[in-house]
Amino acid sequence: MATAVAVSDWAFLMIVSAECLDYIRELLGGYEPLRVRRMFGASGIDAGDLFFAILVDDTLDLKADGANRPDFERLGLESFRYSRRDGRTATMGYYPPSAAALDDAEALGPWVDGVLAAARRAARVV
Repeated sequence: MATAVAVSDWAFLMIVSAECLDYIRELLGGYEPLRVRRMFGASGIDAGDLFFAILVDDTLDLKADGANRPDFERLGLESFRYSRRDGRTATMGYYPPSAAALDDAEALGPWVDGVLAAARRAARVV
């Protein structure tokens, strides 16, 4: 069972830079309506009503589930982790895309399509 993360656990995260936000908005511009919103020192990204990515410390991490997680793991990519105030490490189901995908919107497209599918699956479960 997942445990809720208290707001105070997130308080130490760096705020995402304006430059990073601008770059990610440009990179993901084909996924309209795109909304980037600040949350707990990070930013969340929605395409329409689907929450599919987070930005933490100027790093893009994409939503993963059982269906698309192997795509990330096959490349040795690790899930988003952070240290809680109590010293424990917590993980979330978000992974960075490949480095090549961050340089090119076309290369990022298949990654985003996969994470939007994961977000749709999650939305049906709720």
